[in-house]
Amino acid sequence: MRLEYFQLIDRILDISIEERTIRTEATVPTESTIFEGHFPGFPLMPGALLIETMAQTSGWLVIALLRFERMPFLMGATDVKFRRFVKPGEKLAADASLVHEGSGYAVTSARIKADGLVVCDAEIKFRTVAFPNAEFRAHMEAAARLLEFPHAVALP
Repeated sequence: MRLEYFQLIDRILDISIEERTIRTEATVPTESTIFEGHFPGFPLMPGALLIETMAQTSGWLVIALLRFERMPFLMGATDVKFRRFVKPGEKLAADASLVHEGSGYAVTSARIKADGLVVCDAEIKFRTVAFPNAEFRAHMEAAARLLEFPHAVALP
């Protein structure tokens, strides 16, 4: 996790086009300025960043399913449930599955686990649009390579 850049997943473990699923992993940093205020003496990963982790995991699934032809932009999260605290240094496993894709929208069901226990889950909603420009698309392709985007899901 690189919180300072809002890169909240470290690696894509698997994407299945057929099953419309993805699995990712991330390790919460042991030290970060976010923990100074959240909370002094009891550092916790903010819920908003857990939602963002589920959104990034889901977003990579949508990009894969759309074969890098469109970009998903977060529209919202519903049915969000936080089930336990996440502390610095914890290893997170996120997964998502596609619920709907069409007419420029995508919806996923996502969750995060730590030590085999569910931390949080939500339904994540996206608007899918053409990449806004070549520079942005190139950035996303480079990010995919850094996250070890599976070779079975071809990059352009």
